[in-house]
Amino acid sequence: MRIKTNRDPASQSGHSKNIHRVLLVDDHELLRDGVIEMLANKTNLEVCGEADSESDAMALVGETHPHLAIVDISLKQGDGISLTKRIKALDESIRVIVYSTYDEDLYGERALRAGASGYVNKQAPAAELTEAIGMVLGGSVYLSPKMASRLVTATQTGVQPGVLATDTLSDRELEVFRLIGNGLMNAQIADQLHISPRTVETYRERLKLKLDVQTSAELNRRAVQWVLQGE
Repeated sequence: MRIKTNRDPASQSGHSKNIHRVLLVDDHELLRDGVIEMLANKTNLEVCGEADSESDAMALVGETHPHLAIVDISLKQGDGISLTKRIKALDESIRVIVYSTYDEDLYGERALRAGASGYVNKQAPAAELTEAIGMVLGGSVYLSPKMASRLVTATQTGVQPGVLATDTLSDRELEVFRLIGNGLMNAQIADQLHISPRTVETYRERLKLKLDVQTSAELNRRAVQWVLQGE
């Protein structure tokens, strides 16, 4: 279901050019409410819309023309990495911050490769999201000190520190793995990602090969453990 603010995007044409429109995409309404409250006293920011799925978010991008989208990884339909790619493909000028419960070691670099300009963990203080918004709207990329250090090390040495088996997965493979870890069956995964159950099964076989597991039960256990570690 798409949720929009009461503001009429058409009425924004008379607003100061210093006002930045922000689109919130998260499957938790309470989280969206919290971000809206946090931004309420920012005179240069205006929440222009809300969505809880990838498809509704893309519809709102076309309707509200945001300057910034703050997106979660986990959505009711689709995922934040795919959404980031679609937003940037539609309008390169829209800045994206991925705001997620997952540790940045799991998704941070993927988010940047998808076109995001920042990655903020939801467990971080609210001031970190505010800082990231300011930097990203100012044309910079926001990186936590931990992530910045990781990228500098990788650039200087050519070696990714602490590479995990999941780092070898494609974005779509990782998304299927996450949904398996969340307890979804093949048909549910297919419905959420708009692919066929047979395609989901193909992804499961690829995951078993890349993660060196022999059975579906073992794959399920690995996925559940991974999700619990990332939450």
